[in-house]
Amino acid sequence: MGFPLLLRAAPANALAGQSPQIVSSLQRNKTVIATQRCRDKKSKMKGETPLLHNTATIVQEIARLKQERQAVILAHSYQLPEVQEVADFVGDSLGLAREAQKTSAQVIVFAGVHFMAETAAILNPEKTVLLPDLEAGCSLADSIRPEDVLRWKAACPEGLVVAYVNTAAEIKALADVCVTSANAVQVVASLPPDRPIFFVPDMFLGAHVAQVTGRELDLFPGECHVHVGIREEHLKAMVEEHPGAEFLIHPECSCGSSCLFLKPDAKLLSTEGMVRYAKASESREFVVATEVGILHRLKKEAPDKTFIPVKAEAVCEYMKKITLEKIYRSLQEMRYVIQVPQEVAEKARRSILAMLAVPAGA
Repeated sequence: MGFPLLLRAAPANALAGQSPQIVSSLQRNKTVIATQRCRDKKSKMKGETPLLHNTATIVQEIARLKQERQAVILAHSYQLPEVQEVADFVGDSLGLAREAQKTSAQVIVFAGVHFMAETAAILNPEKTVLLPDLEAGCSLADSIRPEDVLRWKAACPEGLVVAYVNTAAEIKALADVCVTSANAVQVVASLPPDRPIFFVPDMFLGAHVAQVTGRELDLFPGECHVHVGIREEHLKAMVEEHPGAEFLIHPECSCGSSCLFLKPDAKLLSTEGMVRYAKASESREFVVATEVGILHRLKKEAPDKTFIPVKAEAVCEYMKKITLEKIYRSLQEMRYVIQVPQEVAEKARRSILAMLAVPAGA
């Protein structure tokens, strides 16, 4: 089915009466990041925690500091292999959110990107959430602003906003429910059939959800710069080179629709779905279309199988900003603390909890 890239025009007063906390919080976040950079420069001039160059020593120090700080390290599956190895839990956005929700640790070090650390902070307002590098952002999350959602809500007040978890807290605060790639189909399928739905911000995931559920969705034209770079020609080349392999495709990929033509038995799966499927499948060879960080986990959890990236250059530079050294410094200096304004956090928490109440699919 086709899908609209639709943002209806809003009345001139569409933003009137909205909380300044939500509308302006993104700008304040940018100010905080700029302030932290300034402090970093000053600390370098004064002398900061010395950098440890020996990997074994860094790993030992991280373990010591974790115990001292009563900390837990949560890492996304796209992280560097060595970062995944020091983590207490490695998973996708949904799994990480659930781990953040149930952890008893007093400090959460998030080896991921900013919106993930925000989600952990929203779910744990009484705990300290650290992001080792404030520049670990997300091009997809940055593609949408609160005003984009408010315009649609003003034009369609009876509608529901479904926000991909890859969004800033301010967007989650305006949403009715959040989703991840693992449960987006299940969440949308559970919504009342007579309510219009605005799916933000990833148009390729939204198109996949629309196709599977049969729901007509208004889609925001956002995209992940890594997944949109995995194109039909990359997929076609791999089909020719590895005709006997199974193909695992992330629904954020721009080749998602064409992959079913080129490879009818390809599986459109979340990262967690890829891991589960590969472990259970009798196939020995898999071609994987997503960020290459997942390959480390796939090889670790299914060591007797072969995994080949559709595009070896599919690297998220934001995910790779988190390093062992930065995790060490984060624990040593308790930096950088991620905080979400209370009003924004309270509203965002409702949409996140609604997401966590729905079981994951693929």
